[in-house]
Amino acid sequence: MLASPGAPGRESSVPDEPGWQHEIKWDGVRLLADVRDGKVTLVTRSERDVTAGFPEFAALADVAPDALFDGEAVAWLNGVPVFSRVVDRVHVGNDERGQARAARHAALRPATFMVFDLLRLDGLDITSLPLRARRRALESIWSPGPARSLSTTYADGPALWTASAEQGLEGVVSKRLDSPYRPGTRSKDWLKFPHRGCDSYVIGGWRPQVGSTALGALLVGSPMSTHDGGLAFRGRVGSGLAGRSGARLAQALAPLARLHSPFTGDVPDIDARGTTWVEPVLVVDVASLGVTASPRLRQPSYQRLRSDLDPKQVPYADR
Repeated sequence: MLASPGAPGRESSVPDEPGWQHEIKWDGVRLLADVRDGKVTLVTRSERDVTAGFPEFAALADVAPDALFDGEAVAWLNGVPVFSRVVDRVHVGNDERGQARAARHAALRPATFMVFDLLRLDGLDITSLPLRARRRALESIWSPGPARSLSTTYADGPALWTASAEQGLEGVVSKRLDSPYRPGTRSKDWLKFPHRGCDSYVIGGWRPQVGSTALGALLVGSPMSTHDGGLAFRGRVGSGLAGRSGARLAQALAPLARLHSPFTGDVPDIDARGTTWVEPVLVVDVASLGVTASPRLRQPSYQRLRSDLDPKQVPYADR
């Protein structure tokens, strides 16, 4: 189940009435943890098995013999979650070399599974139950242990929004207590309120820096539900691409070149000039001041490559 975007950067937008619970928006990788017969299987939103990348999460099997948990893998730096310290672990292989790499990660920068929902217990699917009942069931079986933590819930959403901003956290997620769990649905029963106004977009092209072959700007868009694989243009992103992050992104884009634009409409000449179009398969997070009436992003800044996300999981432009 996915959260719909709320208004970023506005305390007054966070629900302030009964019937909601509020949680920290953790800056990590969303995972389902499936516990059966003493073993734990970890799956990403794109249904990739990433169990090998998080050996420390095997301890989740101590909580219950049969359960399906929804949560987030979080790695910390100076008390604040840092996405870059955990995202590479979803690519760890299950061979001997991959297992050794995962063990080093677990020892040097361990992750914590921040659990916030329970979807199955003792073989019973409880997704149709309201959130308040699922949360009670989760709390009734939960036990503290290594590499796992129960994500705290709060009744005062606006106060949590203010406190999380002061602590440098990513934001707040607000959830209706009477809502069932709807797998694969981006529901308005769950709302996310990021402090940075950061959203995910799909890359459709790139332009080099003036007088150079280095990556200078990305052309990004949002998927259209009525166009198979097509993107609605959301503008050009040039800020944040300097240094190693830009170089790594350029390397990922190089084999994806195509002849024609993946955007559904005409891209303005000022943006399209000098652009190399690419297959729309890479997702990036972009911080901005929202979108104009055009609509295109205002003062966008590249944040990171979301190798854990599939373009189909990015919010549609026309929904």
